[in-house]
Amino acid sequence: MLEFGTVSLEWGTLLFQVIIFLLLLALVNKYATGPIANVLEKRRQYVANEISTAERNRQEAEALLAEQRRLLDEARAESKAIIDRATKQASDEAAKIVSEAQAATERMKASASAELAREIEKAKAELRGELTSISVLLASKIIEKELDAEEQKNTVDKFLTQVGDRL
Repeated sequence: MLEFGTVSLEWGTLLFQVIIFLLLLALVNKYATGPIANVLEKRRQYVANEISTAERNRQEAEALLAEQRRLLDEARAESKAIIDRATKQASDEAAKIVSEAQAATERMKASASAELAREIEKAKAELRGELTSISVLLASKIIEKELDAEEQKNTVDKFLTQVGDRL
């Protein structure tokens, strides 16, 4: 038995506590420290892999950027050469191209106008059809009976003449 002032320790208790402590230390080392170290190592490898991948991607991007710049410079030089040749031959061809473009534009405008008019008429017809079915449904609900086909057509025609150009 050891005594330190008012505190006293028994050798058996002290030895038991040291054994328990060492046992707990071994268990923590086996079940906590090892797996944590493995997780940290995997994380370190993952981060290192991501960094190397990012570096590789950056180098590839720089190479692609240099290639694109080179191609852009070549395209600029080629376009300048084409423009120079075109300006030498362009005086007669320019007038022809402009007149053809104007004619094509006029044809496209006329075609677009006609198509737009057809679409408007189609939309009006669809709207009239929907309005007809809704009107018939509403009227049949109101008078609690269904109309036969002839009565329906007459009712619709009468309604459409009243509505007329409001659509």
